[in-house]
Amino acid sequence: MAWGAFILAVVVAAAAALWWLKPRPEPRPQPAAAMLPGFCPNLEFEGVSYVVCEIDMRAYAVELFHADATGKPYGSLRAFDAAMAGQGRRPLLSMNAGMYHKDLSPVGLLVERGVQASPITLADGSGNFFMKPNGVFSIDADGRAAITESAAYAAAAPMAAFATQSGPMLVIDGQLHARFEDNGSSRFIRNGVGVRDPHTVVLAISRAPVSFGSFGRLFRDALACPNALYFDGAISALSNGTDMMIGGAYPVGPILAVFAKP
Repeated sequence: MAWGAFILAVVVAAAAALWWLKPRPEPRPQPAAAMLPGFCPNLEFEGVSYVVCEIDMRAYAVELFHADATGKPYGSLRAFDAAMAGQGRRPLLSMNAGMYHKDLSPVGLLVERGVQASPITLADGSGNFFMKPNGVFSIDADGRAAITESAAYAAAAPMAAFATQSGPMLVIDGQLHARFEDNGSSRFIRNGVGVRDPHTVVLAISRAPVSFGSFGRLFRDALACPNALYFDGAISALSNGTDMMIGGAYPVGPILAVFAKP
C-alpha cells in the first residue's frame, strides 16, 4: 500500500509539473469598442448606467457635421468616422446630435463652420422636437458653448460657428421641463447635451432605456448643468472614433464630434 501511494504521488507531481510548464495562451486584448476617452467615465444615476463625457472646450474642439463635400448626408457614425479617418481627422468620439426628416435633413437649425445648412424653426408640431421649449446648442468662434431656448436664440441671432436645434430642452435655467413626469412610462435609450459653463460641455447617453424625467434630473442634479438639451432617443449612438460603443443600428442626421486641439 505504501509503494502504491508513492507511485501515485509521483504521477500526480509529474502531471502538475507538465501543467505548469505548458504554454499559456496570450491574454486577449479588450475590443476597441470598450475603450472610452479619459473624459468619458461611466456613471450610474437612479439605477441607469450612462456614459458621460465632460469636455473642457479649452482643450478640445466640438464640431457639428451633417453632409460630405458632395452634399450627401453621412447617414451613420460609422460612415462619418471613416470619412474623417480618410481626412486624417479621427474624432475622439462622435454622437448623433439632432433630429432629422426621412431624407436625413435636419428638422431645425444646423450651422457648420459658420455656414447655416438649415434654418431655425419656431413652428408648432407633434413629437419630441416640438415639445416646447426646445432649444439650440451653439458654439461661438472663440469656442464658448451655450444652450438657448429657440425663440430667444432667433431673436438674438448670434454669430455661431456651430449650432444644432433639437427638443425638448431637458433643463431650463435650473428647472426641469414643465411637461416631464417624475418617471414617465416613455422609456428609450436617450442622449443629450448640457452646458455647465461656457467652457464645459457635458454629453450623456444612457446604456438602458430611461424616462425624460430621470434624464433631465441627471443633467440638473448629477451633472450640475443649468441648461440641457435632448438630442434623441432609440436611435441614440456613440462612437469612439473607430468603433461603436452604444447603438449604431439606425441612421443619424446631424453629428457631433470631439477632437483634441493641436
